[in-house]
Amino acid sequence: MAPYGRWGQRYTLGAAAITLGFSKTSYAQELWGESNVGRFMYGSLEGLTIVFEGIVRSSRAVYTFSVNSLDYKYSLRGHDYKSEEYYNVRSEVHLRAAKRILNLCESNKGFYIKAGQFMASLQHVPKEFTSILSTLQDKAVPCHIKAIKQVFVENFGKDLSDIYASFDEQPIASASIAQVHRARLPDGQEVAVKVQYPGLQQRLRVDIKTMGILSHAISWIFPDYQFEWIVPEFEKTLSKELDFLQEAENAERTARNFRKHKSVKVPHIFWDFTTRQVLTMEFMHGCKIDDLHCLLRSGLNPRKVAQTLVEVFAEMIFVHGYVHGDPHPGNILVFPHSSKNHSFDLVLLDHGIYRELDERFRVDFCQLWKALILLDQHEMQQMGERLGVGKYYQYLPVIFTGRTIDSKSGLGKSMPIEERKRLSQEVRQFTMGDISQFMESLPRDLLTVLRTDLSGLLRSIISKLGAPQRVRLMANAKYAVAGLVPKYNSEPGFSLKPTAKATFDYIYLRLCLEVLELHYKMKGIYASLLQQFKYWFSKFVGYLPTRITLPNLVS
Repeated sequence: MAPYGRWGQRYTLGAAAITLGFSKTSYAQELWGESNVGRFMYGSLEGLTIVFEGIVRSSRAVYTFSVNSLDYKYSLRGHDYKSEEYYNVRSEVHLRAAKRILNLCESNKGFYIKAGQFMASLQHVPKEFTSILSTLQDKAVPCHIKAIKQVFVENFGKDLSDIYASFDEQPIASASIAQVHRARLPDGQEVAVKVQYPGLQQRLRVDIKTMGILSHAISWIFPDYQFEWIVPEFEKTLSKELDFLQEAENAERTARNFRKHKSVKVPHIFWDFTTRQVLTMEFMHGCKIDDLHCLLRSGLNPRKVAQTLVEVFAEMIFVHGYVHGDPHPGNILVFPHSSKNHSFDLVLLDHGIYRELDERFRVDFCQLWKALILLDQHEMQQMGERLGVGKYYQYLPVIFTGRTIDSKSGLGKSMPIEERKRLSQEVRQFTMGDISQFMESLPRDLLTVLRTDLSGLLRSIISKLGAPQRVRLMANAKYAVAGLVPKYNSEPGFSLKPTAKATFDYIYLRLCLEVLELHYKMKGIYASLLQQFKYWFSKFVGYLPTRITLPNLVS
């Protein structure tokens, strides 16, 4: 043990602790409780199967954890953490570790895929992880129809044929916890039926126990890597997602929030055909939001679709404070209305993951965006302290708007090269300990916003639709300003002064944003006129000069 020093002792003891954590009947006890272990372990073939599968999945997880731990410790040992060499080696190790975790998720399936997706959505884990694990979004194997039919018997006490007039046994979609079938109700209504895979509650207990033990071991062996908080957060999110009655309530609340928004549709819920494991909803038609060819064939403007998308999510965050937590392309459809001059509906699906933001946080976050728009450093620092980011407040403009705190560039403009180089040098000095400390200090509401607003999925959709990221920034800015206008308050002692001030601030900021928007439109018009001038000049004069100088109308 001597050659490995202090870390070798930690690793050996950590491995021993993990082994003890998985020993004997701990999985069975975790599944059913000690009093029921014998009865289920020896009297239920299904129970034995779940326990055996749990042990196999856990063994894979322990192996992956051990190999990744060794890789990090030995590959980075001896390198100065501030050097370019350390940065490059660490990136290579991140990539190898991410690939091993990808293999683990694909092998273990189920909640491991969900955990991988959760990790991929966190913007402040290394980019190698988000890039590699993002491929998990489409990986799910459907469950056999025989097991699906049993779910209906257990939930309704009836056979599938006695519940629906027709039911397509071939699923139209499958994910990590459920699959969706097309069906018709007895009255002929076309519906989509989401069915939860059997045995998930038991598997959740096993897999969460495994992840908990491993996260504790990582934090003990690598004191700088404090990511223990992720597992409880993941468990809380997943427990809610497994309750389809909660998902149905989420869907109806979202429909109420957007009842005045003509472009937003949420499937109607059929409560008589819905339980904790079966969700029956209106079948919705449309193009996947990132299917550019389908949108163009339908005569829709992809940029207009992108703008509507970001406005909907900005309204969720800044105005409603009730946020859809899984905005990937499979959960958003676009239904064209040919009779309405190519207008469309944005159809929101899969309402299993939502977070209700604390009202104080929602207002503070709106104030933060007000400061980001005006580049008010003092206000940013104050909001940073209130949001719990402390000394890292100076990086909030970079995270949300892509410009530094002392930037001279306008909202939505590219960061100057020198500014980018300086920022890159600063970020390279961060250790994983700094990153984990930063993430652990963030309020959970802020993490939700970061996952939703800044997730690679939402940005990827916007990019595929050909819209500049400026569209997202302007939408966030507008709805943040709208979110600061207080609702009517009729309580005794209510003063008009705060309302008057908030209204004035709203008008002032909206004016700033409108001027900025006009600035971008003028640049677009100017560019178009310049292109037209070049075309007609070439057409009538016969040649085009290598350089044409026109007045700089818009800087």
